[in-house]
Amino acid sequence: MADLTAVNQGSTALRPIKVSLLETLRMIRQSYRQPLEHAQDMQQRYGNAVMQRIGRQSYVNLYGADAHRLALVNEGQIFSNKKAWDMIIGRVFPNGLMLRDGDDHRYHRRLMQAGFKNPVLQGYLADMGPQVHAAVEAWEFKPGGSLLAYPLFKRMTLDMAATIFLGMELGGDAHKISRAFEATVAASMPRVPLAIPGTILWRGIRARHYMCRYFQQQIKRKREGQGNDMFSLLCRATDEEGNQYTDEEVVDHMIFLMMAAHDTTTSALTSMTYALAQHTEWQDQLRKEALAIGKDALSYHDLERMPQTEWVMKEALRMYPPLSSLPKYSLKSFDFEGSTIPAGAMVVTYPIHTHYMEQYWSNPTRFDPERFSDERAEQKTHAYCWVPFSGGAHMCIGLHFAIMQIKLVMFEMLRRYRWTVPDTYRMPVQQSPISKPRDGLPIYLDALPPRAIPARS
Repeated sequence: MADLTAVNQGSTALRPIKVSLLETLRMIRQSYRQPLEHAQDMQQRYGNAVMQRIGRQSYVNLYGADAHRLALVNEGQIFSNKKAWDMIIGRVFPNGLMLRDGDDHRYHRRLMQAGFKNPVLQGYLADMGPQVHAAVEAWEFKPGGSLLAYPLFKRMTLDMAATIFLGMELGGDAHKISRAFEATVAASMPRVPLAIPGTILWRGIRARHYMCRYFQQQIKRKREGQGNDMFSLLCRATDEEGNQYTDEEVVDHMIFLMMAAHDTTTSALTSMTYALAQHTEWQDQLRKEALAIGKDALSYHDLERMPQTEWVMKEALRMYPPLSSLPKYSLKSFDFEGSTIPAGAMVVTYPIHTHYMEQYWSNPTRFDPERFSDERAEQKTHAYCWVPFSGGAHMCIGLHFAIMQIKLVMFEMLRRYRWTVPDTYRMPVQQSPISKPRDGLPIYLDALPPRAIPARS
């Protein structure tokens, strides 16, 4: 187990690997385009701790579940989330929950819990149910024809974020906000990191300014009202001493939460849909599970009756984690497996690499949802071998909301459609800034007979 708190005298200082500039550029390109292959290659060639230096900045890749434990538990506050993520998305998503450290992070997270308590989640589910039903029912296609799954899910989750998180009616303003969010997310990791007019980053910053103005105009009304949307709850949230978020903090949190809520869920839904299109025997099994509930709309307690759907979700997240890598910034030097890593380094761990390690998973390249069953529970081989939702103090605050949303969408899809992809098709995955298909994931859809769909009351 790595020493998480101090530098041992017997440790050896980690030295940068010596490669040519051309090879360094090739590695950087591969880390973005093929993070799994890149991480597997680096770990095999150099071990579990690899340092590179680009200019004056040191970059350290750490591999394995112990590396995740080190970075996510963060004993002794060795690492900063803020310094790492500010360098990546700080210009368009400043001061979001993920971009905070220590006591500041704990304070903001505690206030934000008001929007994720069980009674609140039950209210979200009741509001989302009819919306998801209508969206899935309205998909337009010819029998046996294809449609792109990723854009459908993206539009659906954006619409849900607008209604559930912002309390907006779908229409003109919601459409403008959704377009602004799309521009902001697109600018989170631009190839050209300059805000020159016409560039992606420039458009993203302009979109953020538009959202800031819109939210600022709504805050007074939200604070004084009794709304149960996330925006209203954050406006009214107080700590033990009656302190509230400032207007600026509410805006920063809402913009970040909207991004996190729709983008990661879209990624997970797309990966699940692809897996179930490839493995139709599992699609049929989940359809039986959904129909066995015997209801046309899910209640909060019905979610527990979909364990196999959750296995498939977890397996899809293992194989296609929304974030393939997790960056931190080292505030202090520290030890990892006999190597001393210096302060001031960008330290990156790789969920996608750990998720494919034979040390933790049986036949990891095989789609096998039963590995998450109670009988096998391979995710418990190591507490940090499955980390699609991060972990430690920065464990995704919307974890249960995301699972609820995914089950709700799958419930509606499974009862209404059967979908496939050609036998030879392999989804081309773009891993950065978030896992998604480069081609939008074309699926072939067939409507199920009406008898398979209980009438909706």
